[in-house]
Amino acid sequence: MNIQKSYAQTPSDGRERQIQRGKLYLVGTPIGNLDDMTFRAVQVLKDADWIAAEDTRQTRKLLNHFQIAGRLVSYHEHNKQARGQELLDKLRQGETIALVSDAGLPAISDPGEDLVRQAVEEQIAVIPIPGANAALSALIVSGLPTEEFRFAGFLPRDKKKLSEKLHRLNRSAGTVIVYESPHRLEKILEQMLEAWGDCRIGMARELTKIHEEIARGTLSECLEWVKEHPPRGEYCLVVHLAGEAAENRSEESWWNGLSIEEHVAYYEKQGGDRKQAMKKAAVDRGMSRRDIYNELIEK
Repeated sequence: MNIQKSYAQTPSDGRERQIQRGKLYLVGTPIGNLDDMTFRAVQVLKDADWIAAEDTRQTRKLLNHFQIAGRLVSYHEHNKQARGQELLDKLRQGETIALVSDAGLPAISDPGEDLVRQAVEEQIAVIPIPGANAALSALIVSGLPTEEFRFAGFLPRDKKKLSEKLHRLNRSAGTVIVYESPHRLEKILEQMLEAWGDCRIGMARELTKIHEEIARGTLSECLEWVKEHPPRGEYCLVVHLAGEAAENRSEESWWNGLSIEEHVAYYEKQGGDRKQAMKKAAVDRGMSRRDIYNELIEK
């Protein structure tokens, strides 16, 4: 059991100290717009003995903008084991460290998670300095339910692991948030559509920046949009899942008595072309369009 009282010691006037010795501060930084930097974050960075950064070049630009002359040290995925021990030594000796990521809150999908865990294990106080966060910013503007959500970070690159991850996420209903790069976006949307059906999605890119853009619709609509408008910038995807329980309502489905051929023919009669009809039938049945196509070819 570890009980942390972050501000046990205060000055005589009762105000919290900005910095206390031997503590690890997790400092939120802007995700694009520098005006989102808080006064408290600036003060903590000024007062810290060391600033540990994922990319020192990126962080140096931020420090220069706010005229912060802190001692900067790199801490990233490739040096986290050795550098992590060095930082822990400094904390043990009573020095203060402010940990930052390239943008947003540290320790989310970055090596800061390891340093936090090690500090907690050694009963070193870890203090959050809140700031901007891309995942939560995308969630609240998505227009999707926010009462229950999961953050999945970056999805696996391996096709098999990706498929397994998508199916695990779909075991229960709720909203899922993931990060994705522009060059993988189309592929990921295709995989999501195949695994999850035509869910509602919000795609946010360049949040707080001059080219901020939020696309809202179904997975199929956003997939078509991406094909016509090549993606640029990092994306945050917010998807509302019905869950597997909703996918397995076959007895209650209007198309339950139809063959796949009849199912596709129904949508064709509604005015859609065969490709679109196959896509809609695939979504209804929780199948991929390729599987629908193969079934029809075999007939």
